[in-house]
Amino acid sequence: MKPLDDAYANAPYIPGAEDYPPRWTSEAAAFRAELGERAETGVSYGDTARQVFDFFNAPSEPAGTVVFVHGGYWKAFDHTVWSHFATGAIGRGWSVAMPGYDLCPDVRVRDITRQIARAIMAIAARTDGPISLTGHSAGGHLVARMTGPGVLPDAVRDRIVSVAPISPVARLVPLLETTMNETLQLDQDEANAESPVFMPAPAVPVEIHVGAEERPVFVEDAERLAHVWGVEAVIEPGRHHFDVIDALKDPESRLVRFLTPTQG
Repeated sequence: MKPLDDAYANAPYIPGAEDYPPRWTSEAAAFRAELGERAETGVSYGDTARQVFDFFNAPSEPAGTVVFVHGGYWKAFDHTVWSHFATGAIGRGWSVAMPGYDLCPDVRVRDITRQIARAIMAIAARTDGPISLTGHSAGGHLVARMTGPGVLPDAVRDRIVSVAPISPVARLVPLLETTMNETLQLDQDEANAESPVFMPAPAVPVEIHVGAEERPVFVEDAERLAHVWGVEAVIEPGRHHFDVIDALKDPESRLVRFLTPTQG
């Protein structure tokens, strides 16, 4: 055990944690099947098998596109587990894209940041209108990183109308004191460079969402990033790390409404 292993351990503090991944996978598959031809799966944006995205088309001319980036501490899961979390945005007339990415230790966190930027550029190239970004945990870190200087081209960044990191890992330096860093292979320089708390506040509207029942480090990261950026941290009552994302399935949730603004 390393000093901060317990601080970042979510599952031991969530009742029935082991049931969530198989349920997500089953519900995601059912969602894709129900969407039929409106679900475009495995669209390549890079040169490895994991550099693909699924694109879920709105039922009519889309109002915009929401991009959701999954979590798993940059070392677990893939994009196909989360398809059903597109329900809320699609219910408000937006399309949804979900990119995958290569995992540590095959790549480093900084490489994943570049892959997600490349995915968003590919998604932007095939769509018109506004783009919103959201992601959970490590995915929350990744969408926060997309707001950094020079990460995305101006033409793409200018289309982004909202960014909602959910339970983001906003400070990567503490991860140096975890066993998972044997897989992540972070060093001090990369941890600093990849930490959103050290980035300038973005010009785009941002809301940071986190569950009130999450491990303290996630609440602290959300509040710290919100303070540094001068934005709101929305503390979701009664929610933990695995169910805070359920708001993405509800077209009327605050989170989905923020991600799908009405264009005047």
